[in-house]
Amino acid sequence: MKLSAVIFDLDGTVLANEDEYGQAFAEVLKSIGARVKSDFPHVAGIGVKENWPGLLKKFRIKTKKTPDELARDTQRQYLKLLSKVHPKEGLGVFIKDLRDSGVPIALATSSDWFILEATFEKLDIEKYFDAVTTGEEVLTKKPAPDLFLKTAQKLGVGPSECLVFEDSESGIKAAHAAGMRVVAIARDEEHAKGLRGADLVITSYWDISPEALWRL
Repeated sequence: MKLSAVIFDLDGTVLANEDEYGQAFAEVLKSIGARVKSDFPHVAGIGVKENWPGLLKKFRIKTKKTPDELARDTQRQYLKLLSKVHPKEGLGVFIKDLRDSGVPIALATSSDWFILEATFEKLDIEKYFDAVTTGEEVLTKKPAPDLFLKTAQKLGVGPSECLVFEDSESGIKAAHAAGMRVVAIARDEEHAKGLRGADLVITSYWDISPEALWRL
């Protein structure tokens, strides 16, 4: 493919923070009366606020709190755990190799800016990206293509020349809806089963090189 830009999702893709978000959702669910058995009670990739209508229905919970309030509670819980979060192994080396090959790099996340700002302050990753798009900048989040299309526009490149790195089914659908190819990064074999819609599935950034992207 002609590769003019690479776009990374944040949660679970740039950051190894799946456990922390799972714990944050679980803590808020328990606080409103849910019995949570899963480590990942939420749907990855669609946004924190966007998860709550489905979670309330799934756990059959009645609460006076709105999805906005529950989202804020979830984000507060997540920020308490931010000290445990770190970039995915091999990410820094892979991005350096991408930069050395002259490919612009962007970040597209369903998260709000205040979460991203806290992340940049805690972790030295802001330097990796030529452009950043947050969920507040689009009308509809994943699986809609808006985040990725907005990011391509910022970079001044055509969607068909962009490659996305993702870790969720909704993110893969969003990238394909934008006309982009997708590499999915899986945390384990079970997770990989849900990522089969991607053009390529990897388990580590050590498994991929910039040269391999041109062959997709």
